[in-house]
Amino acid sequence: MDPGEKKVHKGVFLLPNALTTGAMFAGFYSIISGINGHFIAGAVAVVVAGVLDGLDGRVARLTNTQSEFGVQYDSLSDLISFGLAPALLAFNWSLASMSEISPFAGKLGWLAAFLFAACAALRLARFNTQASTEDKSYFQGLASPAAAGTLVATIWFFADQGVSGETVRWLLWFETVLLGLLMFSRVRYFSGKSWPRGDRIPTGFLFLVVLVFVLLAADPPSVLMIIGLIYVSSGLVMTVMGRQQWKKRRSRRKAQKARLSKKDHPET
Repeated sequence: MDPGEKKVHKGVFLLPNALTTGAMFAGFYSIISGINGHFIAGAVAVVVAGVLDGLDGRVARLTNTQSEFGVQYDSLSDLISFGLAPALLAFNWSLASMSEISPFAGKLGWLAAFLFAACAALRLARFNTQASTEDKSYFQGLASPAAAGTLVATIWFFADQGVSGETVRWLLWFETVLLGLLMFSRVRYFSGKSWPRGDRIPTGFLFLVVLVFVLLAADPPSVLMIIGLIYVSSGLVMTVMGRQQWKKRRSRRKAQKARLSKKDHPET
């Protein structure tokens, strides 16, 4: 063997991929729970998958165990946990009942679930192809764990309140379609991957974390749904404000060019 030749190590890193497997298991469990009518358990399983998905990447970076295998495995796990699982949970809990209205409405129900799952797949494919060039501070499009978390938190909230899926089927249909479209949109969302930048965080942020834990302990579905809706809205607000600032900068540049043009070509 040539001394300068790099040895190819076979196998995979255990810890991050074990967390990814746990996230995929939670997503699959959510699908089974939804089929069996255990909708709250299915929603909780997707939330657990989100926690594990957030941990596997951080653990891989902290332990320097990133690998191309891990990236692809994580994407496949995300498709199950944050694409198929929430879409099927929404369908089984509420959207399937749209067939009671009319055959056309029934098609709208399962097509909304398919749109969510398909947009999650498209979002993950686009993220993988642009990972090397994308700004780490922001996501382009709503991240699939956030979309899935918001959708299942809504289901969890209504189911916990004793509201049947048939009662809010049009509301859930609209939310499912909107979240799906936002995943593949160009709306920018803040990413926590590059934060904190140093070893220390502000004291106020630590207090906020404690407050969120207290509120989650008091009423998990309500707090998760509110957090999800705020995050989803934040991207829309950020994008609108960014476009307005871009238009103002463009107007200033045009005005500046016009002034320079007048100076270079004064009237005779």
